[in-house]
Amino acid sequence: MNILVLLKQTFDTEEKIVIQNGQINEEGIEFIVNPYDEYAVEEAVKLKEENGAEVTVITVGPERAEGALRTALAMGADKAILVDPGENEADEYTIASLITAAIKDQTFDLILGGNMSVDTGGGQVAIRVAEALGIPHVSTITKLTIDGDKATVERDVEGDIEIIEVGLPLLATAQQGLNEPRYPSLPGIMKAKKKPMERLTLEDLALANDERKARTTIVEQYLPAKKQTGRLLNGEIKEQVIELAQLLRTEAKVI
Repeated sequence: MNILVLLKQTFDTEEKIVIQNGQINEEGIEFIVNPYDEYAVEEAVKLKEENGAEVTVITVGPERAEGALRTALAMGADKAILVDPGENEADEYTIASLITAAIKDQTFDLILGGNMSVDTGGGQVAIRVAEALGIPHVSTITKLTIDGDKATVERDVEGDIEIIEVGLPLLATAQQGLNEPRYPSLPGIMKAKKKPMERLTLEDLALANDERKARTTIVEQYLPAKKQTGRLLNGEIKEQVIELAQLLRTEAKVI
């Protein structure tokens, strides 16, 4: 079985985000594997250990994204592909196009990805790849079982569980609850340094100019307004009600 995992490097969720000139300032920020993608990597490695498989991880990003790929290799993946988008603006459509072009000559029985990335939260890339490849996809799975050329998946649906049987090849996106991602061991980290990593550029992929062009543009980025502290009303209940009504009318402007 050949398994592909779609990976993204994101900033650590503990980092303080700073906006400068409408862009996120990346200076001094620590980057990690997107948490939802960790579930995908773990599931791929588990399937490899249980049934035998070759696991490839792929990401689209700058040179620093190699760190995320090495982490996945240390977790147990076999090889990696790093696609450099260059200086071009890249949105979900562009990234999906790059991934599809990078794997067009390869065949995978199963493609896994995270439900979404914690930075943009679009949740589009994996699904777009499945559509481009013309294979079925199931999102936000919490359980996956492979039996021959069929897969049985479970996903949360409005407080209930939906069970789906689908044939391979399949693309599925991982949700929290699918598994508990392992920490890379020291031997795994050492082995990861020697595992193969293919590096591709836009020129290598020979994409048409239209496929390189982003379909969306970020017009503005800003931090949410700071929350104000609560206000404590004193006095008799009747006085508090009167004051509250006035505040809702004059300050909150909701009545």
